[in-house]
Amino acid sequence: MVDCKDLCQRLGGDDPDVLRDAAYEAGEDGCVAAVPLLAGLLCSHNLGVQEAADRALRKIGGKEVVAAVKPLLRSDDAPIRNASMDILRAVGAQDFPTLIELLHDADPDIRIFASDILGSTDSRLAVAPLCEALLKDHEVNVRYQAAVSLGELAFVDAAACLGKALGDEEWVQFAVIEALAKIRDAASVGALVKALDKSSDLVASMIVDALGEIGNIKAVTMLLKRMDASPEVLRNKIVKAVVRILGGKALTLLSPTERERFRTYLLAALSDDEDEVQDAAVSGLGSVGGEEAAAAVLGHAAHIDKDRHPERYEHAVAALRDMGLTEALGEALRHGGEGRRLAALDVLAGLPCPQCAGLIMAAFPDLPPAIRPVAAKALAAIAGEEATAFFLDLLGDDDEELLLEAVSFLGDKLRLPEAGEAIFALLGHPSDAVKEAALEACVAIGGEGLDARFRELFGSEEPMDRLMAVYALGKMGVRDHMDVIREALGDEVPDIRKIALEALADMCGHEEEGLPLIVGGLSDENRDVRLAVVELLGGCDSDKVYPYLEQALSDPDDWVRIRAVEALGHRGEREAVTRLLELAGEDSKLVALKAVETLGELGGPEVFEALLQLASGDDPELVAAAEAGLARLRDEQGER
Repeated sequence: MVDCKDLCQRLGGDDPDVLRDAAYEAGEDGCVAAVPLLAGLLCSHNLGVQEAADRALRKIGGKEVVAAVKPLLRSDDAPIRNASMDILRAVGAQDFPTLIELLHDADPDIRIFASDILGSTDSRLAVAPLCEALLKDHEVNVRYQAAVSLGELAFVDAAACLGKALGDEEWVQFAVIEALAKIRDAASVGALVKALDKSSDLVASMIVDALGEIGNIKAVTMLLKRMDASPEVLRNKIVKAVVRILGGKALTLLSPTERERFRTYLLAALSDDEDEVQDAAVSGLGSVGGEEAAAAVLGHAAHIDKDRHPERYEHAVAALRDMGLTEALGEALRHGGEGRRLAALDVLAGLPCPQCAGLIMAAFPDLPPAIRPVAAKALAAIAGEEATAFFLDLLGDDDEELLLEAVSFLGDKLRLPEAGEAIFALLGHPSDAVKEAALEACVAIGGEGLDARFRELFGSEEPMDRLMAVYALGKMGVRDHMDVIREALGDEVPDIRKIALEALADMCGHEEEGLPLIVGGLSDENRDVRLAVVELLGGCDSDKVYPYLEQALSDPDDWVRIRAVEALGHRGEREAVTRLLELAGEDSKLVALKAVETLGELGGPEVFEALLQLASGDDPELVAAAEAGLARLRDEQGER
């Protein structure tokens, strides 16, 4: 342990480095005798010395620190005052009498500082003196700070005195209301509501917001009684508070008369300038419902920029769905502007009901072309077989988006055999997106008819036709189409050979003919085909593939070899260690680095020795890879 006397001697010097070190040691050793010297160093012009002294004082703490730092609150230097405030916020609770004494100082600034510090003590002992300052101090800023600190402490014990302070100056009232909102005490609800009648519009608005935050249900009746006599802005605030307290669903518990009156206020609040008030009105209207409410919320949703405010838009859409199918939705679809129509479709897309699909289909012919794809998407989300004829008609449309929706609905959703021929014809569509969607839909529908059509397509001279045929027949059941797959493995087009190989993935190692057909691709003249084989073998759960991955390590293409090394590491093939050690000496830097990395994954004594040797080599990249592998092996060993 360091001698405290020696530390004090060092703290009396002027060398910044010595002072910093001594301050640090004083804090670590809890040297109380050094506290006055450390407090003095808070006034140092050296920032490092100041920070070291600050840290040490916080660490030592106790009455001695409070007593030593207290005089600095009177400093004319703002940074010194702020530093002393921060320290007292951290340790002041260790000497409450001194803080209380400061709260009665003749200097109002000191009383403000003391009120602030007491708010950071997290102690109920601070409530009574702060309440006294709030109710009795003649300086308004002291009372304001006392209210703020009581809010920071948030002890229910302070609610009564805060309620009494609601008659203070407006500046203090602001802090009092915020404090009561933080405390959330039910007992303060009456005092807050009572203060509404005597408050300015701004204070009344804050009170209503506070009541909403407190969330006590007994405030609802009091607030509803004041709605008629309140100015519009305050009335809208009351709407927000009531919805927040009750929650949208509980509004249905109001009496029919009260609910109808409140609906009127909700509709008015929808036009408020404040977004939060609008959103509260939307929630309320979603619960009380009605055609007027639906039309109003739909118009509100239509004017929200859903790219900039997606959450607010979705909130409005959800409220409209809560109201169910309304005439307002049909009216918007038939005669509304673009915004209303789009909002109505977004609502209907999540509102499955017997009439909803018919509503969209009936309105569809009169919709502008730009909105029709949105309508088709909404319909596809909620419709079933009743929309079959509608989407069959769309298969003859020229609009790509409509085609995609029709193909997806009829093929992927309904898997409708009657649509198979029409969707198959779309494989010749100029759009790649339509081709891909049609291909997947045909696979989903399946059946003998499409099976025959794809077999016929495989005989085409067009490579794309053959590729689609092989893909589809492989997906529709590779075992039933082995004749086509075998033939495709010899196709002149590499991409077709790849598709045929991928079709065999499920047969890898599990059926006699699968693996030989796959590994035959290791001799393919095309690098991409060989890469596809290596990828398949790496994902195969058979124990028969190791010799073929080892064979791929001798491939003339570096990337094929790299993927084979990765596959061996992924499979944990420890048999490969010897071969990988050879590859670590390869001329190809990429192959060598991948081999070293994979060796680190496989581990073992032999690997550890080899990596040690590589780590002492001349090539910085290989050295780094070897060191990373060694670190990994050490970490794994330490976990065991």
